[in-house]
Amino acid sequence: MRSKPFIIGVTLVTVLVAAGGGVYAYDRAHADELTPGIRVGGVAVGGLTPAAARAKLEREILAPLSRPIVVHRGERRWTLSAREARIRADLGAMVDEAVARSHRGDIAQRTLRSLRGERSRANLEPAVQYSDRAVIRLLDRVRAAVKRAPRDATVSLSGAGVARRPSRLGRELQASALHARIKAAITSPTATRSFAAHTRKVRPKVTTDQLADRYGTVLIVQRSAFRLRLYKHLKLATTYPIAVGQVGLETPAGQYSIANKAVNPAWHVPNSAWAGDLAGKVIAGDDPSNPIKARWLVIFGGVGIHGTSDDASIGSNASHGGIRMHVADVEKLYDQVPVGTAVYIA
Repeated sequence: MRSKPFIIGVTLVTVLVAAGGGVYAYDRAHADELTPGIRVGGVAVGGLTPAAARAKLEREILAPLSRPIVVHRGERRWTLSAREARIRADLGAMVDEAVARSHRGDIAQRTLRSLRGERSRANLEPAVQYSDRAVIRLLDRVRAAVKRAPRDATVSLSGAGVARRPSRLGRELQASALHARIKAAITSPTATRSFAAHTRKVRPKVTTDQLADRYGTVLIVQRSAFRLRLYKHLKLATTYPIAVGQVGLETPAGQYSIANKAVNPAWHVPNSAWAGDLAGKVIAGDDPSNPIKARWLVIFGGVGIHGTSDDASIGSNASHGGIRMHVADVEKLYDQVPVGTAVYIA
């Protein structure tokens, strides 16, 4: 007859063997299941078999990553397909990592965690790769399409007057910011894959306002029409009647500038045959024989704009090359025209 201790020992061994077998059977029964709560790229795969987890990851990670990247501006669209971007997601590696996390520890530890209903807090980052060069090529296409060079303001003087071409702002893509946004989203299955192409303004070197200040005053002399046009800040301000050079002593055409100014100037008579005995002399400003009346705006040499006592000559070819004006008109003009003013004689 067996002793009581022996029976107890046998019974204890039997219970331990049965318990061990139960633990082993329980662990084997759940060997193909991932730990509850475990995620891959935010996708819950806990409680699934590796095959089921892979299928779910294909649907919720790979499929969204297959959608193209789209950049838009207004009605324009530029796309980068997943194939062009060479997007690759190693789902097998993701699932293997999830399995390894689920099977960490020994059989007893795994069984105890399962019986306690413990959940994993692991969220594994998906192993997604792509070609950044493809993204840069996309940015280059967008950049070329939206870029607009700034245009400097220009002014051209002619007998018709002052023609101006206004400045225009340029435009360029904010490429660095767009690149960063695409990089942050291209490997994420939940991020937007549509991006606005924001631009920044590029200012011209010469603006319309700057040019208007530079050409604050312009004189256009229209010889055939016998008129002088005064422009202020590129806009016509006043038109005056004038007389210009007679045949053989024509007022010279071209673009010049006001070199000097004088009130009641002395007349330095040119050494020309037409001057006769006065050639080379200086006639004082208050001398009645001085034909340069009231004001003198020097263009170059002996040519300039001045008043005249021969009002009847205005509107004809009557001078010796200068530009005559009514005294009242030249006095008004004088105060509005600084030295350096552009003069175009057509």
